[in-house]
Amino acid sequence: MGNPKAFLTIGRKEAGYRPLHDRIYDYTEVEQTLNLEDRKLQASRCMDCGVPFCHWACPLGNRQGEWQDLLYRGRWEEAYHSLSATDDFPEFTGRVCPALCEKSCVLTLHEAPVTIRQNEAAIIEQAFAEGYVVARPPKQRTGKRVAVVGSGPSGLACANQLNRRGHQVTLFEQHETLGGLLRLGIPDFKLSKKIIDRRLNLMAEEGIEFKTSVKVGKDLKTKELLRQFDAVCITIGSGVPRDLPVDGRDLKGVHFALELLQQQNRVNAGVEIPAEERICATGKRVVVIGGGDTGSDCVGTSIRQGAVQVTQIEIMPKPPVGHNPATPWPMYPQILKTSSSHEEGCERRWLLGTNRFIGKDGILTGVEVEQVEWESVEGGRPNLKHTGKTEVLEADLVLLAMGFVHPEQEGLVADLKVTLDGRQNVAVDACNRTSVSKVFAAGDASTGASLVVRAIASGRHAAEQIDRFLKEA
Repeated sequence: MGNPKAFLTIGRKEAGYRPLHDRIYDYTEVEQTLNLEDRKLQASRCMDCGVPFCHWACPLGNRQGEWQDLLYRGRWEEAYHSLSATDDFPEFTGRVCPALCEKSCVLTLHEAPVTIRQNEAAIIEQAFAEGYVVARPPKQRTGKRVAVVGSGPSGLACANQLNRRGHQVTLFEQHETLGGLLRLGIPDFKLSKKIIDRRLNLMAEEGIEFKTSVKVGKDLKTKELLRQFDAVCITIGSGVPRDLPVDGRDLKGVHFALELLQQQNRVNAGVEIPAEERICATGKRVVVIGGGDTGSDCVGTSIRQGAVQVTQIEIMPKPPVGHNPATPWPMYPQILKTSSSHEEGCERRWLLGTNRFIGKDGILTGVEVEQVEWESVEGGRPNLKHTGKTEVLEADLVLLAMGFVHPEQEGLVADLKVTLDGRQNVAVDACNRTSVSKVFAAGDASTGASLVVRAIASGRHAAEQIDRFLKEA
């Protein structure tokens, strides 16, 4: 390392967010960037640990220590090549990854880890600015054809790696646009869709064929799919949201989180949504059920749409602030996370279960919630205890953000007759193979809902296994 003791003299410095009273009126990315000199100083804080826990914690196996040092020395192109050797899309992970690497950084013991995620984003953006990122089509083609079904992060990573190995890849997407949840599920204020388009244009130049608005299993029969291609990879994500089947669920004003997020992303892209179909928080009291990232995204979107009140509720206890003995370093800490959206104006409440939705003339007016408790059970999961203490939260719009249960099975999955695991995900072996010959699966479709970085890692691994299968065929 150029300055192995910089962590002793240079403090952690984050770029922070745009001013709150500016950002809540638009959908431009909220996170700011440091100038290049400050960014180099932040990279110099890397300790060159004897055991690089950041590398250990990263599902992609990113070599953080290596490219931190290169960044510090101003060797941006080398830093880019080091980073891109393990991560197909640093511009995505540098924006929306929860940074498992930072949580395992040794400096986290002093609550001041290296700004790894922001440094990663800086490297890839500088690489694009300097022209290091260019299309590199494979010099030779193998003559093998592979279909990748689903254009989320796992599908894009799988397609990218297979194409680099010389196979002809066709990527199918059921929606009208590419990117999966990166495009339709993540708000623009976290990930500008121009960033996705920039990468897709490169992939197209490199020879990947994209086909949108094709629902495989319906528009393209699976029998024809298997006939046309030498291998198929299912990367359709975990698209079935967890529902809340309580009284009043059918009232007008109760929606899944993705219904709101997908609509707003389409509106931002210039799509006109009919007024009678529009889900909008303008002038409404909003209750978001679910305390995760999707719920946070609903909070930020509702605030930008002009909600008069936003409340986010969670059935689990409030996580500890700052440190949690139950998840010690270098584990990922289960602590209270406050997002940029939370800072924009949101009441957060914990230990509240939802009993029913209340309405008048078929329209939502409120949510009856109940205080709950969790009883510890030695060697097992805690038991939920109802206290009987209820209250009604006034609400004109409820957004269900409680996660996803499994991939959509109607169509592709059902037609292929692939075996499912106990959670109704596509069952795969260690080589990402399904129960059907020449059919593989990767990402959330096989693992259940997880992180973007894990989806990319899964897509890369599937591509490696498909390449091996095609060479042996």
